[in-house]
Amino acid sequence: MIYSRGVRGAITLTSNTKEEIKSATIELLKEMLKENEISTNDISFAIFTLTDDLNADFPAKYARLECGFNNVAMMCYHELNVPNSLKMCLRILLNINTTKKQNEIKHIYLKDASILRQDLK
Repeated sequence: MIYSRGVRGAITLTSNTKEEIKSATIELLKEMLKENEISTNDISFAIFTLTDDLNADFPAKYARLECGFNNVAMMCYHELNVPNSLKMCLRILLNINTTKKQNEIKHIYLKDASILRQDLK
């Protein structure tokens, strides 16, 4: 049976530059795809969010140019600016079609973003 599943990921950046957004986007996406054995053909859509201190570029651009997301519907948004929340953070939500059960999905949290889901360590 094919299920629709969400795959979450997050990574922190050290600066608000095009190069950092590109590098972080590629690193996180590649890890999400590898760990969950995802083909881009199985992705329904992707949502990218950035904290409000990151605005130098669109992460979806690098998903398309560097990771083969040419036919994937994508949107970029800013995260809510919640007091005392993690800064300089890029988050990704992939909606995929898969035979995996919910508990087989591996959510990926890299660098300082690992504090967001300590239960996954």
